[in-house]
Amino acid sequence: MATEEGIVFKLGDAGPGTAWVKTTRSSACAGCSSRDACHAEGGGKEMEVEAINTARARVGDRIVLNIRTSSLLKATFLLYVFPILAMIAGALLGQTVAGMRGSDPSGLSALFGFLFFGLAFITIRIVGRFLSKDASYKPEIIKIRGARPPSADAPVQSGSVS
Repeated sequence: MATEEGIVFKLGDAGPGTAWVKTTRSSACAGCSSRDACHAEGGGKEMEVEAINTARARVGDRIVLNIRTSSLLKATFLLYVFPILAMIAGALLGQTVAGMRGSDPSGLSALFGFLFFGLAFITIRIVGRFLSKDASYKPEIIKIRGARPPSADAPVQSGSVS
């Protein structure tokens, strides 16, 4: 089970069922080869992620996110291992076809290898769309650590005294 801490900054479009969370990169991110590509904000330290809000967190709550290890491993395999296996299979098929046709095995092997490599990315795109709808591949808010303290620049609301 992989956990991360963050702060809820917006509830999802579906109401309290999902929430958008800002997380700060942890020390585990430093060793990851995808650390610069796993968020849309650029090279910053904060990342934004939509999570299933089972703990009923509200905006401003400090929370703990969980992502299932099995889902993380399956997604990692799909992104990193599958394209390489597809490229190897394409190269082997190209070499076999070249032997049958009497063509250059190196050229046809390279052509089929890169063709299968490209098809692997198309497959990843299609499978990724299906997996994004699967709740087991989304992070889940499992615990609320507490509400975020009000900032100094936030307006103070005072009640009327009669």
